[in-house]
Amino acid sequence: MTDKKKVMTTAAGCPVADNQNSITAGVRGPVLMQDVHLFEKLAHFNRERVPERVVHAKGTGAYGTFKVTGDISNYTRARLFEKVGNECELFARFSTVAGELGSADTVRDPRGFAVKFYTQEGNWDLVGNNTPVFFIKDPSKFPDFIHSQKRHPVTGLRNNTMQWDFWSLSPESLHQVTWLFGDRGIPATLANMDGFGSHTYSLWNNNGERYWVKWHFKTQQGIKNMSVEEAGKIAAENPDFHRQQLHEAIERGDHPKWTLNIQIMPEADAQNYDINPFDLTKVWSHADYPLFEVGVMELNRNPVNHFAEVEQAAFGPGNMPPGLGASPDKMLQARLQAYPDAQRYRIGVNHAALEVNKPHCPVHNYHRDGQTRFNDNGGGAPVYQPNSFGGAEDDASYSEPPLHISGDADRYDHRVETDHYTQAGNLFRLMDDDAQARLISNIVAAMQDVPHAIQERQVFHFMKADPDYGTGVAKGLGL
Repeated sequence: MTDKKKVMTTAAGCPVADNQNSITAGVRGPVLMQDVHLFEKLAHFNRERVPERVVHAKGTGAYGTFKVTGDISNYTRARLFEKVGNECELFARFSTVAGELGSADTVRDPRGFAVKFYTQEGNWDLVGNNTPVFFIKDPSKFPDFIHSQKRHPVTGLRNNTMQWDFWSLSPESLHQVTWLFGDRGIPATLANMDGFGSHTYSLWNNNGERYWVKWHFKTQQGIKNMSVEEAGKIAAENPDFHRQQLHEAIERGDHPKWTLNIQIMPEADAQNYDINPFDLTKVWSHADYPLFEVGVMELNRNPVNHFAEVEQAAFGPGNMPPGLGASPDKMLQARLQAYPDAQRYRIGVNHAALEVNKPHCPVHNYHRDGQTRFNDNGGGAPVYQPNSFGGAEDDASYSEPPLHISGDADRYDHRVETDHYTQAGNLFRLMDDDAQARLISNIVAAMQDVPHAIQERQVFHFMKADPDYGTGVAKGLGL
């Protein structure tokens, strides 16, 4: 280390005052567009790999249908949910997060769980994971987090020290770490895992009422997981095991299904709930907000061409028909911008017109030209708005209710407000003795070669979650 401190700057050389917290309107957000440092980080991050996805590179997908089975028409004006029995087609993509395009399917990693519903009012993209929480809750840390999970700049190898150094310095990650190193860290098949929107989203109705919502896909095949030994053996023999299994199951008519459930919170409840309901590292208690069934997803048709349909599938959490909305969740706010930015870079500005991404309803806009413009480019229709020649017009009847925000715009320390340990400890205590032992064994194996100081710092977090959790890891590491 040198004595002289290096001041972090933007790409233009301007000093960075805070690289830990995004600028938000009040402590709970939302993120402001004036945070140019945040968007520079995310935009640069989205362009670090060419041409595969930076995250979620290895994946597979299938088409299917969604049928509404529960009435939520009082909560949302979305036409899909107008009545029980409504249906729409969909495309789902499953993926690992950290590995590259050729990585093994059966590694310990969260799984991406992205669904594109082709509704009559446009595409609805519900983009989540197979876990209800995530490692971080401020988007400014996302590039840093993923860098810690990727490859060491010197060796080109995955590096446990980088991973645990970041996690040990980011106590908010403990809940997700406990999920990841537990049994569900390696699902047996893609059909044997749940999916989650993870973020808090919203519903809004024709009366201008807003409700906060969590989306849960519950597998009808049952939760099944792989042991570490089995996963390693399969990775050596068939690194495409999950991809192959899903394709073959659908081909033989064994169509996997998930029940879509929601938790609903009235808008005013968020002010007094005992946790920040927009914190991506937390779950809502099912006792406070029980699950309510709204529909069933079935996958029943394989893609004809993997590249054209799976690799070019482009999801964006901002794709939400009227009646479906976002929330002040800081991570979600950044994803609303970062996902379409990544797709424009990766597969072009006209990616939404590709067959797999194209809405199953009329599209009228003033987007023209750009790379890979492969349709009629709007023909002779007007190219500006307003116009006097019958062009498409905006419609105020689709306006979402105003979002009430408060507080001064500032960079708020996201690690001060919240208890990072209670929910991680609760998850540990939900496990039986054998599951706890496997969790601890998995963590110990991953931390063996990590420097002693980092081990001690991480064990401190385990101890605060549950003494047995911390003691078990400490003994395994010989601390």
